Amino acid sequence: MLDLISQKKHDENRQGEAFAPEAVDVQQFSKKFYIESYGCAMNFSDSEVVASILHEGGFGATRNFEEADLILVNTCSIREKAEQTVRQRLTELRKAKQRNPGTLIGVLGCMAERLKGKLLEEEKLVDLVVGPDAYRTLPGLIAEAETGQKAVNVLLSREETYADIAPVRLNTDGIAAFVSIMRGCNNMCSFCVVPFTRGRERSRDAASIVNECRQLSDNGYKEVTLLGQNVDSYYWVDEKNDTIVTFAQLLEMVALINPDLRVRFSTSHPKDITDDVLHTIAKYENICNYIHLPVQSGSTRVLQLMNRTYTREWYIAKVDRIRSIIPDCGISSDIIAGFCTETEEEHQETMSLMEYSQYDMSYMFFYSERPGTLAARRYEDDIPEEVKKRRLDEIVKLQNRLSHESNQRDMGKTFKVLIDGDSKKSANDWKGRTSQNKTIVFPKGSHDVNKGDYVMVKVTDCTVATLLGEIV
Repeated sequence: MLDLISQKKHDENRQGEAFAPEAVDVQQFSKKFYIESYGCAMNFSDSEVVASILHEGGFGATRNFEEADLILVNTCSIREKAEQTVRQRLTELRKAKQRNPGTLIGVLGCMAERLKGKLLEEEKLVDLVVGPDAYRTLPGLIAEAETGQKAVNVLLSREETYADIAPVRLNTDGIAAFVSIMRGCNNMCSFCVVPFTRGRERSRDAASIVNECRQLSDNGYKEVTLLGQNVDSYYWVDEKNDTIVTFAQLLEMVALINPDLRVRFSTSHPKDITDDVLHTIAKYENICNYIHLPVQSGSTRVLQLMNRTYTREWYIAKVDRIRSIIPDCGISSDIIAGFCTETEEEHQETMSLMEYSQYDMSYMFFYSERPGTLAARRYEDDIPEEVKKRRLDEIVKLQNRLSHESNQRDMGKTFKVLIDGDSKKSANDWKGRTSQNKTIVFPKGSHDVNKGDYVMVKVTDCTVATLLGEIV
């Protein structure tokens, strides 16, 4: 699992090796593909869609890139460091191609959309480039690349949701799965490349989402996470029945599939999360009491420069509303240190808002200017890097304290925990997550429980990032 309070280990550094689930016979495929995913959960979910398309095209997954006929890297452009990581990895993978010239290397996702020409022509790192809305064309692009041509499709779509494609679960534990409910983003946050790399917002057919979640439940999965750049703006018009499905209604539909199926979601935009959503969370025990509510800055002036469309006071009121409707709700956030023109006083405003919100954890970064964004065009990146790093260090230290205090408040409490596997440190301990998305580790003892079971666990101790407990 991630160290959720370290700016050095955010999702941009996550990577996964694809492999065929046990239910799939890899030998039935004439060719093999290998895929690594970097960045947000949406990229990992997209890789499962890609795997399904490739299976239909005659490719089976492998864990070993050395034996792959096709190597794919699903990329992130959210920060410069993410792109540097991918470039380094592509350079390493080119060596495999030198040993096996017939191997094709492709880039998928946001970096493909942003740097298509450079990756293909200038750096000559890849053979094909495929944007987030063009995965259906992969078989044709692969055939084109096999002839020696450079294959590219980065066209964005206003309709594509891949609703009809059953994802092939990669690196699955058989317990938790991502389910994409929408694509793209209409929010033009000035620091963000997502609207340019993933296109305009569109919601997926509600019936297809419910059917996918039901199938996961029928197959033994115990948790689904509904994914979108801004899930609270989910909006599906069912023309057949002349009805509209909002995110609150979709949450309820998924929760009603099975009371043993936990439901999570990510990410919420503070301006769009409604009381209806909060009341729905409070109504159903299997909808987790956890909301990721990115703030980015505690300064109203900086928030306006970021085009976040809310003020400091408005955000605080939203936190108050969450606490009043869901008293035991876990809240986490995204925070950017050193945005353009940020003063020391405004940095302190961010710190004080963190104190007020009492975040359980945060994803924390210093500002990284992204070419093509509104901020890059409008504002000077004028905060020295050493100042950014110092401010970020102060934010991280504060979050460490807040996380530890949050865990200490759970001492003596008992939580319903979904066991997701062995503890990293000892096969004699289980680990799992609470409804509030906190990791908890506890001894297996002589209890007759297994991975995927729910157990009641009493918290007996804690660290900064982890609860420790025992089954009761």
